[in-house]
Amino acid sequence: MVIQKEIKDSIIRIIQQKPRTIQEIAETIGKNWRTADRYVELIAQETGLIAVRIFREGSRGALKVVYWNALERAKGSAYQERLLLKIIQGKRKEDFSPLDIYQFVDPENRKAFIEKTEFSQQQQIRFDYLLPQAQQQILFFSGNLSWVELGPNIHKVLEDLAKRKIRIKVLTRVDITSQKNTEEMLSLNQRVGWDAVEIRHCEQPLRAIVVDDSFVSIKEVMSPLYCRELKEKTFLFYLIQEQEWISWLQKVFWNLWGQSIDAGERLKALDSVNKLQKI
Repeated sequence: MVIQKEIKDSIIRIIQQKPRTIQEIAETIGKNWRTADRYVELIAQETGLIAVRIFREGSRGALKVVYWNALERAKGSAYQERLLLKIIQGKRKEDFSPLDIYQFVDPENRKAFIEKTEFSQQQQIRFDYLLPQAQQQILFFSGNLSWVELGPNIHKVLEDLAKRKIRIKVLTRVDITSQKNTEEMLSLNQRVGWDAVEIRHCEQPLRAIVVDDSFVSIKEVMSPLYCRELKEKTFLFYLIQEQEWISWLQKVFWNLWGQSIDAGERLKALDSVNKLQKI
């Protein structure tokens, strides 16, 4: 389904003013309830600007309300505002420490693990354990998609997710170091028959995955190059299950997503550079 730009802008505009029911949206755009509901779902998937909450779910009087979900700096805490600025200004993983988030999460809703290898043996933070838990969507904050090469099961896990209609959205640096992995991930769409994977070029310091509204897993790499006290590279994994911080990181993702470039355009540019090198 494709939404006309005028209708999409109209829906976004009225929800930005105040929360609306699906029926109100349907009346505004002159469509039936089902069409309006599908439009809302597509806009939420593509932009993250709006979200849906169902009140009295499961009852005959269930009410579906659509609300504005964009990250607005003025509404966040002063600390979250500073964190957002660091993430936006950062380019490499060394520019931001996930501990700055983890420290403010309720101890009952967080766990941390230290590993000496990136391909962790801790089941609770392994990709082949975390990713299959998704029911709707996974958001990836990546460096250059190197995690795709971590283990033999990653490609199968991703394909299984796509076959289950799980949306996979990735922010990563699309350049010569990630070109192969980017192309391989996008080729998944041809195999499963729908645009399950979307990738945009973005240089940012987070290395994290957000699975639905359920949890966030963040990786921090401590290197002897930057920490003289360390004798070898060390990996810290943070698992967060607090709704406030999950929601905040989702909004950070969508904030960056809206400013980023489609991977397809970057790949075309890289192909033209490669052709010049062969001349």
